[in-house]
Amino acid sequence: MVQKSAAAEVRSKVEIQSKKVADSADRLKESSVRIEDSADRRTELAANRTALAAERTYSAWVRTGLFALASGAGAKGVLAGLMPAWVILIDSSALIVFSIFCFGGAVWRMKNSGAIHPDPDVPRIDQRILLVMSVILSLVSLAALSGIWLV
Repeated sequence: MVQKSAAAEVRSKVEIQSKKVADSADRLKESSVRIEDSADRRTELAANRTALAAERTYSAWVRTGLFALASGAGAKGVLAGLMPAWVILIDSSALIVFSIFCFGGAVWRMKNSGAIHPDPDVPRIDQRILLVMSVILSLVSLAALSGIWLV
């Protein structure tokens, strides 16, 4: 009888421990799901930051190109009389060619931003619009370059 009650007591303790282990496993499973969801969200937010950084980089390239274009176009008028004409033409041409490079670099950098997987949640500017704008700005730069050499 003593052995039966001892065996029952051991069985009872084993069942209690088994329930505790099962509860602990359930809590661990729930916790791992929360961690996985949190990691997925962090990845999505990182993609959003990358997309927004790509747009800032695009605007920086375009801003640099516009500044180079303005500097190249203005150099002929500002430097006239201070330097030989051939130096002014080379300086202006180099700045304007650099502006064309910047407009092309802006599109290339935007297309290769690294913000592809996973798709960002933030709305992105259509790359076709950016390409058209960069082509238009490059044509303006070419017109300025030809204007510098012909006038």
